[in-house]
Amino acid sequence: MLKPSDSGGSVLVRRPGPEELHPVRTHRRRRALELSLAVAVPVVLVLLWQLAAAQAWIDDRVYPAPSTILADGWDRATAGELWPDVWATLKRVLAGYAIGTAAGYALGLLMGSLALVRAALEPLLDALYVVPKLALLPIFLNMFGLGEGPQVALVAATVFFFVWISTMSAVLAVPSGHRDAGRVFGASPWQMFRHVLLPASLPSVLVGARIAAGVAVLVIVASEQIAATNGLGHLIFDSRALFQNDVMFVGIVCVAVLGVLFSEAVRLLGRLLTPWAPRDRGRGRS
Repeated sequence: MLKPSDSGGSVLVRRPGPEELHPVRTHRRRRALELSLAVAVPVVLVLLWQLAAAQAWIDDRVYPAPSTILADGWDRATAGELWPDVWATLKRVLAGYAIGTAAGYALGLLMGSLALVRAALEPLLDALYVVPKLALLPIFLNMFGLGEGPQVALVAATVFFFVWISTMSAVLAVPSGHRDAGRVFGASPWQMFRHVLLPASLPSVLVGARIAAGVAVLVIVASEQIAATNGLGHLIFDSRALFQNDVMFVGIVCVAVLGVLFSEAVRLLGRLLTPWAPRDRGRGRS
């Protein structure tokens, strides 16, 4: 606000707002509001779904009420019928994710550090990247036969490209001044990697790894619908073919929960490994 001064002019006076006066209290209120909205939106949607099924606004034979889905899921879980499918999907995702992440990170570091390797391999990998990964499933079936091999290989191939691209881009984005400082201090190749390239590139690499975690769940569910005899994808496809829509939705909910938990686990791991990096946007700041 403007106030008159003794010299006849005006002075601009700015009063501190709530964020300056009470930063901790303001942050807590904002976090409480964000958490409330995050919980309220899905709860309201589920209640509307329940109401629509109860009032026969939708056909509950096609879209069962959430209470029906919850009851059926509970019955299958307590009877031990759900966990084998959950475990089958989870172990395929974890195995494929570990292989794809390791391969993508190693090659991304190599191509980001060596221009000749990047020039030799990048065109080929760019061409393979745009190929839909499900199109590779018949090839993996020919290579590994029926069983876990094709599923794990498909997840690994999908994750590999996300991690490779994010790693190579992160290494190339390291400022040249960081590299020059390492050379001035006589850093060896290992020291350059350990103290310069790794800390500077790891936050971006972990962002790519987190995206790959969600995509890995999508790919494994799709592949299980085509070439598997168990797993959540097979459960969804098989129950739909048998018109067991409540079981189908149980599988869909399990996939959603699995994807969220897996992605959040990767995010938490990233925060533990990179305490110097800023937190994700939309998560608030402490």
